[in-house]
Amino acid sequence: MEHVRVDRRDEVAVVTLIDLERRNAMTAPMVREIVATFDALERDDAIHAVVVTGEPPAFCSGADVSSLSALARAETDTDRRAVTSIYEGFLRVLRSSLPTVAAVNGPAVGAGMNLALACDVRIAGASARFDPRFPKIGLHPGGGHTWMLDRAVGPQAAAAMLLFGAVVDGARSVEIGLAWACYPDAELVDAAVELARGAGRVPVPLLDRVKATLREVPWQPDFDAALATEVTRQAWSLGQGWFGTRP
Repeated sequence: MEHVRVDRRDEVAVVTLIDLERRNAMTAPMVREIVATFDALERDDAIHAVVVTGEPPAFCSGADVSSLSALARAETDTDRRAVTSIYEGFLRVLRSSLPTVAAVNGPAVGAGMNLALACDVRIAGASARFDPRFPKIGLHPGGGHTWMLDRAVGPQAAAAMLLFGAVVDGARSVEIGLAWACYPDAELVDAAVELARGAGRVPVPLLDRVKATLREVPWQPDFDAALATEVTRQAWSLGQGWFGTRP
């Protein structure tokens, strides 16, 4: 592939976005390659987790400007809704059944920040910069950005970033809960892989269900409903023959 490279480190796949000319901006070809890559990784029983990063010096600078400009010239809102085609790059990551870690090694801007938010965990490099940027360029946030950001950092930090243009660096991202940890850039991907390797000790079908529960339970109507969801899946896991046999 031209814009996505996959490196395997035991049970972990490191997916790197590559488009130096555009600072790893999401173009239609890159989106197609991201989708194809995750389709293939989910079919591979040897892969238990994925690390997503960008070819230095950027993580992902957002959606390709030329694509957005073309949509801005469209004559109707219906035509402009084609912007959702750009979303598929990060929404495919969001929907992945595999645990995902974003190794944010530089600017994560607009749709690039959506890509980081779509991952289950974010690890920031010292050079990381989380910048929604949508309102700054006269664009409303899209792709589920407000939902994902508010869930990650809460309403106050989300407002600071979206309404007042605050840009969050690596160290600050840890303080507000946007990232799990911050490392020197040279150590970032290795640290992300080391975290992701923890999933290698867990059966893939169990990872799939635990990830689904993490997403669903916070939106259950009450504690009893959440408990019922967990009991159903815990009972299923007891019948798989894993309990008591794991190292």
